[in-house]
Formats: sequence, C-alpha cells, structure tokens
Amino acid sequence: MNLSKKAILVLEDGRTFHGASFGADGETFGEMVFNTSMTGYQEILTDPSYAGQIVCMTYPLIGNYGTNTEDTESRRPWVEGFVVREASTVASNWRSTETLDAYLKRNNIVGIEHIDTRALVRHIRDKGAMRAAVSSVDLDPESLLKKVLASPEMANRELASAVTAEKTFNFPAAQEQKFHVVAYDFGVKTNSLREFSKFGCKITVVPADTSADEVLALEPDGIFLSNGPGDPASMTKVVEQVKKLAETQTPIFGICLGHQLIGQVFGGETYKLKFGHRGGNQPIKDLTTGRVEITSHNHGFAVDAESLPADVEVTHINLNDNTVAGLRHKTLPVFSVQYHPESAPGPHDSEYLFERFIGLMENS
Repeated sequence: MNLSKKAILVLEDGRTFHGASFGADGETFGEMVFNTSMTGYQEILTDPSYAGQIVCMTYPLIGNYGTNTEDTESRRPWVEGFVVREASTVASNWRSTETLDAYLKRNNIVGIEHIDTRALVRHIRDKGAMRAAVSSVDLDPESLLKKVLASPEMANRELASAVTAEKTFNFPAAQEQKFHVVAYDFGVKTNSLREFSKFGCKITVVPADTSADEVLALEPDGIFLSNGPGDPASMTKVVEQVKKLAETQTPIFGICLGHQLIGQVFGGETYKLKFGHRGGNQPIKDLTTGRVEITSHNHGFAVDAESLPADVEVTHINLNDNTVAGLRHKTLPVFSVQYHPESAPGPHDSEYLFERFIGLMENS
C-alpha cells in the first residue's frame, strides 16, 4: 500500500471521505454497504453476493493474517471496492501466501484506508445503503459525484447472470455417494458445496439460466438454490422455472437469494432493506424449535411476511428487526433461510439445515 497516494470515497448524497489508497490504483463504483465480521475478509471478498457493491469492514484492522489459496469462496473476488480503517502491512499467519494489499492489486480491486469507518457506517445506517465511488485517480469530489449519480442503482438490478458458472460442473461426494443434488449457481460459495459433499452428496452445479426441464433431466434427489447478488424481483424467469420444479415434489433448499426466490415462487413479495444484514453475528430464532442461532448474513433484500400465502409458514425470524429469516411450504418439501448456513466466514450454528435437507431427500 502507498500511504502517500491519496484516495477519496464519495457517496451519492455528497458525503465525502478522504483517505489513502491501497490495493489497485483506479476508481470503482457500487452500492456502499458494511460488514460487521471481525475475520473472514478473504471469504467476504470472494463471495459473489457482493457483486455490484463496495464493502466497508467495521472491524478496524483488516489484513492481519494475509490471504491464501484455500479460503477463496469462488473463482475470484467480486466486491467492487474495499474500505477499511487500517490495512495491515504485515501478514502474520503460517497459511498466508500473500498480503491483502498484494492480493487486491493482483485482482484489480480498488481500496481505501485511513478513513473514519465508524462515521461512514453510522451514515449508512442513518441514511440507508447508497451508491458510492472510491477513487485514487480522480480526487475531485464534484467530478466523482457526477459519475456516482450516473452509475446503476441496486434496485431492479439483475446480477446473478454476471457471476454464475459459464457451464455445468460436478463437485464429488467426500464419502460414499448417497444423494445427487443439483445446485443452481446464482453466486454459490464453495463451502456450500463442501457441506453437501461431506454428507455424501454429489453436486451438479448448473448456470443460473438452466431450465426446469434440464434440471429434471439430471435426475436430482434434491435441488439447492444458492446465494447471489442483485434484486430478486428482477429474476422472474428463474422464479417460473423454480415454480415448475417445486410442483414435481422434488426437495428444494434455498439460502439467501435462493430463499427470496422461493418466497416469490409461492406468491410472496420482496423489498429492499434500509441497509441490509451483513456480518457473522445475526441472532436468528428457529420458531419450530425455539432455539436461537448466531448466523452469517449478506443480503440487502427480504421477503415480506404479510405477502406470504397461508400454505407457507415462516420458520425463522431475525431477532434484531423481526424480518423473515426462514420459511417452508406446509405440503411441499421446500424450505429456505435468509442467511448463510455454510458459515464461511461465520459461526457454525446452522449446519443442521444441511442435515434437514438430507432428511427431506431420504424421505422423498
């Protein structure tokens, strides 16, 4: 990183933060969001759900343990930009192969440090997530603001097609194969595939635009709808295909964006949250058991509970704001959660959901 190289962050309401450049030199645009995780920055950088977004980490020192080749959750970083209070110049971990700064440079991700991230996060919490720019080449706030206002908004933006796999691929079972799961890749994370694999599932990962007929031709025991970026309301064609799949009585498990799509499949509506949920410390109550789990989240949209029909039951709620965090159909083998049970990064309280899906496939 170059502490003498200046950089600025400009929000669409004109609020400006001056700092130092790190990572790649240049300028970038996206929706300004924040993540409250204390660790796991490499998994966050490579989570495809962050496509179209500039991420601010609330924990003040990021990069302590460097980066490595094993903690990536997809084929490359997807964040549009990275904002931290202080980027560590030293990588202190035996697994580290590269500093965070070098990793961002190599992947052409623009970053800014030495800004007041607390002030930025308080502003976003007060005003809501909004478009922003980070630049180390254009340091004129007025010039950059004009570019921000010309950049696309997140509402009604379809991004799954930008991050999905180009072609179908297989992920083998880690033990004797018991089930075959077809996973829709809207931005799937590698740890989701590892979770299925360790329970004896072979996973066939298919692109986001795969039709219901193509999925059924693969003869799956179950179907997984992954996390992903963008506005779920923009994905009407995918919703139609999932609706056809649900009617076949094939077990379906959705997370994050997949959960929002399942809500729409059964007639529910989604809406944009003020600043979303992003981090590894969200308290979720399982209404079917009364158990509270601490969970990992990354989403800016939610399912409207009031819009769900009588044959869909809300199974989980977020205890911070009572938003819908899980649902299931009362007669079809379909359920979903708003969060990330693969926990990369995050606590492992939610692994039981993979076992619940295994149980559905066993009984179907």
